[in-house]
Amino acid sequence: MSQVMTKNKAALNIDWGKTILIFLPLLLVSVQWINYEQVTEELVYDVPINRQFTSFETNWLYALVLIFSFLSVFVLSFDKRVAYYKTWKYLFPAIAIVGIIFIAWDVIFTEMNVWQFNPDYYLGIKFLGLPIEELLFFVIIPFCSVVLYESANKYIKRDFLAGAENWISMLLIGGLLIGGIAFWDKIYTSTTFILTGSFLFYHVLFLPDTYRSRFYFAFIFILIPFVIVDGVLTGGYSQAPIVLYNPEEYLGLRIFSIPFEDFVYGFMMLLAIVTLMEHWRSQN
Repeated sequence: MSQVMTKNKAALNIDWGKTILIFLPLLLVSVQWINYEQVTEELVYDVPINRQFTSFETNWLYALVLIFSFLSVFVLSFDKRVAYYKTWKYLFPAIAIVGIIFIAWDVIFTEMNVWQFNPDYYLGIKFLGLPIEELLFFVIIPFCSVVLYESANKYIKRDFLAGAENWISMLLIGGLLIGGIAFWDKIYTSTTFILTGSFLFYHVLFLPDTYRSRFYFAFIFILIPFVIVDGVLTGGYSQAPIVLYNPEEYLGLRIFSIPFEDFVYGFMMLLAIVTLMEHWRSQN
């Protein structure tokens, strides 16, 4: 009887540190979203343009970006050394779980008018209020990005950032959490910074550091296609952006045509997917 009670107590034992780190940032963001007052500010159409291509003026643009991204990586997935296809049994469940969370976030922000989508550049098919291309984004872009993480691990054996991982993590955590509070009135900035900083803090405290430095290193390479793809989405090569942002809800700081927050958003999404993928891979 005592053994059963001991087991039941163990089962009910709560790691309060983990619980607080999971629910406190979610509570902060929930309070912010509940108290949000929608601003009817005109969305930003005028962005820094790198170079305009007349062929980009089509409602197929978003779909074509996804198609070309997918095909280029799918062909490389069968490279013998990387063997990316062998990770798919861990990768796609991770993409599905993380994708559901980010799609819900996307739906809410679209309803709030934090951002919208330019009908001139997508096919017009919508689900949950989002263009079908936007839903596919959360599958195809992570699929295309994680291959660079896998390739870096296969082709570059040295872990260049291993010695710097702690201070890189601390700088990111501190900067993001401080920025999230400082820009509380800008919902895209604040939400993205707080959630990313909190997730990374959780990562450092409770998860193994066997791949964090490698992810940081791989993210440098991921930024190259990220800038190209997100550059198209944010209007760097067309007359207007595909994704239109409310100027009241982000910093207004753009790298090329890309809002700075997009880099943090992408970092968090990919780190979450890699975290799940690596966890499941380590169990086999």
